[in-house]
Amino acid sequence: MNPKKNREILKKLKKKFPLEQIFLHYQNQWELLVATILSAQCTDARVNVVTKKLFKKYKKLKDFAGAMPREFEKDIYSTGFYRNKTKNILASAKKIEKEFNGQVPQTMEELLSLPGVARKTANIVLSLGFGKIEGIAVDTHVKRLSFRLGFTKHINPNKVEQDLMQLVPQKEWAWINSALIEHGRQTCTAQNPTCPDCFLKKSCPSAFSFERKKA
Repeated sequence: MNPKKNREILKKLKKKFPLEQIFLHYQNQWELLVATILSAQCTDARVNVVTKKLFKKYKKLKDFAGAMPREFEKDIYSTGFYRNKTKNILASAKKIEKEFNGQVPQTMEELLSLPGVARKTANIVLSLGFGKIEGIAVDTHVKRLSFRLGFTKHINPNKVEQDLMQLVPQKEWAWINSALIEHGRQTCTAQNPTCPDCFLKKSCPSAFSFERKKA
C-alpha cells in the first residue's frame, strides 16, 4: 500500500463522486434490512423491481413473519438464492417480532444476531436506517476496488473493512462505500475494467497490468 497514491486516489474519487448515493429503495428500517438481504449476489436495480411489489404485498413486519415460505420464494425468485433469502428474511421477521418488540435492532451486536445478517448488512442498516456509522459495508464492488486500487492486500471482507477504516476518517465511511460502488459499476467492472478511460489510471496500481493484458 502506498500512502501517497492512496491520498491521490481518494482526492480524485471525492471530486468525481462528492456525495453519498443511496441505491436501494425503502421506507423504513425493516424494508431496508429486507432489501439489503435481497441484494446479496443481485443488482440493486433488480432488488428495487422486486421490492416495489413485495412491500405492497407484505406491508408490515408481521406480514413477513406470517408469510408462507413457498409463496415468498416465488415473490423474490428473480433476486437469486431465493431459498436462503426467504429463510433468513422470514426468520429475522419472527425474531424481531419476538425478541425486539417488532423493532429492527439498532446495535451491531443485535443486528448480527439476526439470521443472514453479517457486517455488510448490519453496517448498511445502521448507517442508512439509524444514522450510525460504526463501520464500512464491504460488498463485492468495495472488496474488488479496494484491492485493485491498493487500499488493501486482503480479500477477506472484514480485513478489507479494517484497512478502509484506517484509510479514511469515520465521517467518510459511508461515502467511500458509495464512491467505490459507483466507480465499480461505471468503470472498474469485475470482468472488463475500462482502464484507458478511467480517471484514476495514472494513480491506480492495477491500471498498467490490465492494459498490458489487453494489448
